[in-house]
Amino acid sequence: QVHLVESGGGLVQAGGSLRLSCAASISSDEINLIGWYRQPPEKQRGAVAVIAYSGRASYVDSVKGRFTISRDSAGVYLQMNSLKPDDTAVYYCFVRLGFITTEDYWGQGTQVTVSS
Repeated sequence: QVHLVESGGGLVQAGGSLRLSCAASISSDEINLIGWYRQPPEKQRGAVAVIAYSGRASYVDSVKGRFTISRDSAGVYLQMNSLKPDDTAVYYCFVRLGFITTEDYWGQGTQVTVSS
């Protein structure tokens, strides 16, 4: 069973920073893709930043230059700087396991609220 546990969300003023952490009880050899999605109020969930098996990181355009994703054997992290009110959302840790048949797993989500 895969367990993803997020932490680090909260309320911050515009221009501030937060660091999200996701503890992932998974062997790194199984990970195809790992990263972060977010769901703003009344909008669909979308990718924010992900790291592929190759180690290559990808970001949605709106966070490039402000957010940095990283990972280690314990999990995946998202450093968020220069936060904007538009970054307000529930942030979800995501992992895709496997390379021929795949399985997706999600954390429970952590709320990030950026005040103007």
